[in-house]
Amino acid sequence: MTTRDAHLGVGVGVEGDAKDKNAAADALTDGGGGHEGAGSGGGRKLSLVPLIFLIFFEVAGGPYGAEPAVQAAGPLYALLGFLIFPFIWAIPEALVTAELSTAIPGNGGYVLWADRAFGALPGSLMGTWKYVSAAINGAAFPALCADYLARVAPAVSGGPARAATIVAFNVLLTAVNCAGLTVVGWSAVGLGVASLSPFLVMSGAALPKIRPRRWRVVARERDWKLFFNTLFWNLNYWDSVSTMAGEVDRPGKTLPKALVSAVSMTSLGYLLPLLAATGALDVAPDSWGNGFFADAAGMIAGNWLKYWIEVGAVLSSIGLYSATLSSAAFQLLGMADLGLLPGFFASRAPVFRTPWVSILATAAITLAMSFLSFNSIVAAANFLYSLGMLLEFAAFVWLRVKQPALARPYRVPARLPGAVLLCLVPSVFLVFVMAIAGWKVYAISAAFTAAGVAVYYLMRLCKARGCLRFSDGAGAGDQGSTAAVYQQGSSNGGDV
Repeated sequence: MTTRDAHLGVGVGVEGDAKDKNAAADALTDGGGGHEGAGSGGGRKLSLVPLIFLIFFEVAGGPYGAEPAVQAAGPLYALLGFLIFPFIWAIPEALVTAELSTAIPGNGGYVLWADRAFGALPGSLMGTWKYVSAAINGAAFPALCADYLARVAPAVSGGPARAATIVAFNVLLTAVNCAGLTVVGWSAVGLGVASLSPFLVMSGAALPKIRPRRWRVVARERDWKLFFNTLFWNLNYWDSVSTMAGEVDRPGKTLPKALVSAVSMTSLGYLLPLLAATGALDVAPDSWGNGFFADAAGMIAGNWLKYWIEVGAVLSSIGLYSATLSSAAFQLLGMADLGLLPGFFASRAPVFRTPWVSILATAAITLAMSFLSFNSIVAAANFLYSLGMLLEFAAFVWLRVKQPALARPYRVPARLPGAVLLCLVPSVFLVFVMAIAGWKVYAISAAFTAAGVAVYYLMRLCKARGCLRFSDGAGAGDQGSTAAVYQQGSSNGGDV
């Protein structure tokens, strides 16, 4: 059968093909990872250090944006949240990502996992939920950047100046992404060092002024919806790196190391500045709006540190947006290689070998969403992301059950009951986050889900009638071969 047939409903012999497919995938994972251009269309592959900082920016980018947790519940709950939440959410998500992205290392990440576990429609829905979530999430960063700039230049707070700032931010970083993932990765290293350094200085300056009693303060009126949405938004998207797994040098070894390093760096990056600022300042929780870290730095050390943090916030927003744009664009490329989207989404620029169509499409969508309110962006992104994560955890457990022989260069050190428990705790939290969403978020999410189903069947119709050209997994280098390996049997992964 052809690779086109797999997503058109043509049957495959699961037992025999699964062995061949796993063997081919393992060969690609072990042998292809070290060759330049194996997944990047001829470009250089990502090494450990830039990958750590790309993950860091896909998730956090520093403590910027954590202030509403203090505003919503007070210093005590904010500190407990950023201390405990990594253990019940960030670490499980990172472990699942490490196992699945090394076992199934092609571009597209979680789309490949869901497709292999449950079939083409769930894979396509996973792509819709995660892509829309990433686009909404990415749209928050130009707005956040404008909020920080407005504290130094009040003219940016609204009107044409704010709109121009958001547009310029979008256009500039789209151009950087088109220059190549290696450029984005090493830029993330510099941006990470620059955005975190003022917080190290602030923490040192705050030490003589810290009074531990201030850490016990709680807000009089606690906004739990804002509190949990803030925690969730600041500590999720660990699996975003999986969409670029085909671009990583030796993913079986590099991805787990990068994830462990990024989790540690991110957790400390939140806790240390929060401990310093809340312990050194006697300020009511109501004052902790977006951007308050800059004001706190000014109170602790002077305006020079305030302006330094303002600059760091802009640099952090650049890194956050750039990393998010990269992961979303490579997700589209992976879906196109898999045949779930038209082949033009996998088109690479002739010089830099970047998926320029996918980058431009994602940049246009995020720009359009950049003018929504920040809280609305966070709530909608969280809900759609939660839907995708529930499916991702299900795929992780299902593949453990149905494909135990699948080669896993990194394996979560737990048997099946432990793997289920690993996913159960964060899944309960996901359901909680979804339950506290408002009716508008439900309506928007239902609309996007319906649209995702419609797109899937529209793509099938276009394949059947030849309206658009779709990839069959051939002619795209090793990444295309990877896509073909999974495409040939993935739609039957959920057959029982």
